[in-house]
Amino acid sequence: MMYLYLFAMFFRIGLFGFGGGLAMLPLIFQSVQDFGVMSEREFSDLVALSQVTPGPIAVNAATYVGFNYSGILGSVVATLGVCLPSFIMMLIVMRFIDRFNDSKGVQGAFVGIRPVTVGMIAAAVIFVGEAVLVKGSLISEKLFTGGLDYFNLIPIALFAVTIFLVGVLKMKPIKVMIIMGIAGAFLCG
Repeated sequence: MMYLYLFAMFFRIGLFGFGGGLAMLPLIFQSVQDFGVMSEREFSDLVALSQVTPGPIAVNAATYVGFNYSGILGSVVATLGVCLPSFIMMLIVMRFIDRFNDSKGVQGAFVGIRPVTVGMIAAAVIFVGEAVLVKGSLISEKLFTGGLDYFNLIPIALFAVTIFLVGVLKMKPIKVMIIMGIAGAFLCG
């Protein structure tokens, strides 16, 4: 029964998660919270791991959640659940795309879906940022009660440097991940 629920949970995410893996993160976060599979801190680790491993974020996240919940069979069930809706929808869309490509309704639907996708990605940033920077160990309770813990500022500095390296200097994200991983190992390990 638990495998059926795990499959159904990720099937629903795969069915309604428009905009790719980042946009699906709020749906995955809400589902794992409802399912009670992992804590917010574990979820932030899931996001980091899903980003640095090859493959789509949603598939990596589903595999991680499934494995975390029920081992290899759970990871297979969750991965199939998140992938199957896209596969089915693409088969259907490919069958009819030429007929409706110039339709004003179809074009209007895409215009409506694009901002929703951006909103879902923004929601993912908020969920993950809150879990990592506020509720996790990166900002301690001391910060809010008057004291300041020096070591909790290091991950925040790494975050700011990452934004500068990627956003301003246009450094490749893979290089930045490696650099920040090494910096984190030395500074926080």
